[in-house]
Amino acid sequence: MAEMQQNIIDDLTRVSPDAWRTLRILSELVQAFDTLNELQRKCISIFGSARATADSKDYQAAEALANLLGRAGYGIITGGGPGIMEAANKGACEAGTDSVGLHIQLPFEQGCNKYVTTLCNFRYFFCAKNI
Repeated sequence: MAEMQQNIIDDLTRVSPDAWRTLRILSELVQAFDTLNELQRKCISIFGSARATADSKDYQAAEALANLLGRAGYGIITGGGPGIMEAANKGACEAGTDSVGLHIQLPFEQGCNKYVTTLCNFRYFFCAKNI
């Protein structure tokens, strides 16, 4: 049995970078599902433009909608960025409900907005879009 375990360890040292990437992808998915499964309510996703400003009608409508949904007992899930996503997370926070951000880490983009209370960070874009 000890010889078999050693062979497994030896095989792992020769695994290609693509194989390790697969494990990182899997770990992102597992971690996000675990985090989201801990939420105690149903959630609604609101995604939209990162370019909307706080004084725009779209921003204000997203904030109001998220607030109403939060007061009705739903949590809000966004991409965690600025604009419409920030508005929805803000509305959720003001309603006292879960404010979730499925945030994709991009090299030249902003961080997560300050209204996210539950964060799932993703290195791989397609993981966030498939959760």
